[in-house]
Amino acid sequence: MHQLDRDSFEQLFRAEYKGLCYFAQKYVKDRDAAREIVQDSFISLWEKRATIDTGRSVKSYLTAVIHNKCHNYLRDNRKFDTNLLQVENLFELGSVDETDILVTRELHQSIGEAIAELPEKCREIFLLNRYENLKYQQIADQLGISVKTVEAQMSKALQHMRIRLAGYIVAFSSLLMVLQALMSAMNK
Repeated sequence: MHQLDRDSFEQLFRAEYKGLCYFAQKYVKDRDAAREIVQDSFISLWEKRATIDTGRSVKSYLTAVIHNKCHNYLRDNRKFDTNLLQVENLFELGSVDETDILVTRELHQSIGEAIAELPEKCREIFLLNRYENLKYQQIADQLGISVKTVEAQMSKALQHMRIRLAGYIVAFSSLLMVLQALMSAMNK
């Protein structure tokens, strides 16, 4: 395992900072918040440099950290879309167990980790499809690859996500039952 040194860190920062800011801004819709998230992520990377395996993609690690920090920012600043705000209001109206909220937070973190584990090209295709809502043809055109390659990589990514997140199926079922009960109670 190689440790990240000052020169490679600076080189990584110069090469990736703008792109990662753009990536974060897609989530948080705020340029200053995106910059702060990316800067915090680089600081975190530097602080944990002794434990990070630079044999694996450091950019993948940063992307996962930024993804998680964006979700935390959205949660903490209540910058959700209307549907998510309605679901959040349901939580406030009912007696939802604190563990359900903790499971949801843990799920967001696990999703970010699972995405970070994907091979770089596979992760890039997955993020373009799931987070930027690009169609397979658009991804193929943007990356200069065939639609078949995009399909294969998405299949690989989705299979990995299903396996990696299988433990959350029970939690989702419980959460859906709580939400359905709350919605039913509100309609009476």
